[in-house]
Amino acid sequence: MAKVKNIAVIGAGQMGHQIAMLCALGGYETTIQDLQEEALKKASVTLDGIMDKWVSKGKISENQRLAAFERLNFTQSLKDAVRNADFIIEAVVEKLEIKKEVFSKLERLAPSHAIFATNSSTIVNSMLAGETNRADKVVNMHFFFPPLVMDCVEVVMSEQTSDETAQLTMEVCRKINRSAFLLKKEISGFVANRILGALQREAVSLYEKGIADYKDIDQICRKALGHPIGPFELMDLSGIDVGYFVAEQRYKETGNPADKPFACIEEKVKQGHLGRKTGKGWYEYKTEPVKQ
Repeated sequence: MAKVKNIAVIGAGQMGHQIAMLCALGGYETTIQDLQEEALKKASVTLDGIMDKWVSKGKISENQRLAAFERLNFTQSLKDAVRNADFIIEAVVEKLEIKKEVFSKLERLAPSHAIFATNSSTIVNSMLAGETNRADKVVNMHFFFPPLVMDCVEVVMSEQTSDETAQLTMEVCRKINRSAFLLKKEISGFVANRILGALQREAVSLYEKGIADYKDIDQICRKALGHPIGPFELMDLSGIDVGYFVAEQRYKETGNPADKPFACIEEKVKQGHLGRKTGKGWYEYKTEPVKQ
């Protein structure tokens, strides 16, 4: 089995920068790439703050923190990020055309042995593999938000994904201290988000029909079902736009009206009220970062 030494993470957003830190903490030489310099600066500052907290809480030592940052690099150049990469994790916006464009560029720039993993939970890897000449080396590697906290990764094979690619991806998960679960068949949403999506769709449907207020629905889920966070609170945490793009993509694929984004969700996206990251979604928030 091939060795993975260098990892590139494409996209420095709320998922990408944390995935990259997991890789650096796991001992991999890691590069975060983003076209926006501001996104890279924000990622660096955010990770510095999180790791400081980890050291103060005794999660890692100061030496581990320093070593991880020595292994972590930031660049706006896709070419520089992937030229020596053995394993590439794509974590850009949840839009098919943008991901296709990224994979097409990766095919031209990355070494022939490199594995291409997408963090998408909606866009299955077979929809992206056609942009490459290495369908056997393309896989879904779905982290959960926030990656530095959530100990779960869904690794999903298409019919073309090789066993070696799947096992290498599972090994990367083990080395970065994340529990990985292998799905040998593709399905949009995989396991966790299909179950969660069903709950959220029902919650929003109840709200839109005027059955109950969203705050009450959250509290019922907390108190009656024992959920640590209600469905509307969770939408705010993960980003309302993320769920909107997921529903939009699924509707494009199925044409089923039941999969179409809800009107109230679409309205919030148009207003820019996307949850905690914008300070307002279903609830209003102070400008404090999400707790890590």
